[in-house]
Amino acid sequence: MEPGAFIEKSRPPREAEVPRVLGSVASQWDELRAWAAERFAPLTEEWTFSGTKYGWSLRVKQKKRAVMYLTPCAGYFRASFALGEAALAAALESRPAAALLRILQEAPSYPEGRAVRIEVRNARQVAWVRKVAEVKMAH
Repeated sequence: MEPGAFIEKSRPPREAEVPRVLGSVASQWDELRAWAAERFAPLTEEWTFSGTKYGWSLRVKQKKRAVMYLTPCAGYFRASFALGEAALAAALESRPAAALLRILQEAPSYPEGRAVRIEVRNARQVAWVRKVAEVKMAH
């Protein structure tokens, strides 16, 4: 897995830099953020640094609960989730597309849950992110 586009710990991304890095998927980034803000209101966003292996990510939270992390990369972005076992089981039972099913099944396990990471390069993958976010927040 490639690190995010912003890996300098001393300098979080500036809002104007993100669309330039994302390129053609900048509209999907904006669409997903707007959808989450409406769907999971009240919502807050904050930049967090997870080390040079991952770089800066935008943590999208509902109160104290993280909905997802969005990491800008060159030409795409990564949406990450920590899914508990109940949420993972529900996601697997939701009849996901074959590629999403593989991502869910292969997600590494950590004490805080399964680390599900979806690379978003098109609108179809935005739909996957929405589906996983819905399932996560329902469990």
